[in-house]
Amino acid sequence: MSLGDLRIGYGYDVHQLAEGEEFWLGGIQIPGPIGAVGHSDADVLLHVICDALFGARAMGDIGAHFPDTDAAFKGIDSKILLQDTVSKVCTDGWSVVNIDATICLQAPKLRPHIDEMRKCIAGLLNVDVDRVGVKATTTERLGFVGTGEGISAHAVVLLGR
Repeated sequence: MSLGDLRIGYGYDVHQLAEGEEFWLGGIQIPGPIGAVGHSDADVLLHVICDALFGARAMGDIGAHFPDTDAAFKGIDSKILLQDTVSKVCTDGWSVVNIDATICLQAPKLRPHIDEMRKCIAGLLNVDVDRVGVKATTTERLGFVGTGEGISAHAVVLLGR
């Protein structure tokens, strides 16, 4: 594989947290009193993976493909968005080599849910689970994440052909 056959993409997203909202993260529902606010199901982790995939192919971002001004995407399951992203990006011989993502969230602790997230994401991408890295960190009570007002996530993806 030559360097011309590799592409790196990066994604970053933020969502507000609020009481009474469902909390979807990495394609699974996290139990608790808070959840993320958004036009779709507000799964910040799947959103950054979409952005990273689109970025690797220089295809814009998630908002260009699934605008929050379109009622068709209101409340949509982000697993559907990720599957559609993969079908758009993984053409002409391109496929996911690996993904590495970090979730920034003060609480709740995500360690008990990470393996289930990885399995879900791997299934959506049609890759082995050992190609999907998901990590979680706090911001040591600093900023909007540290005060519990929001969640953010970062992802990097490598595509190969």
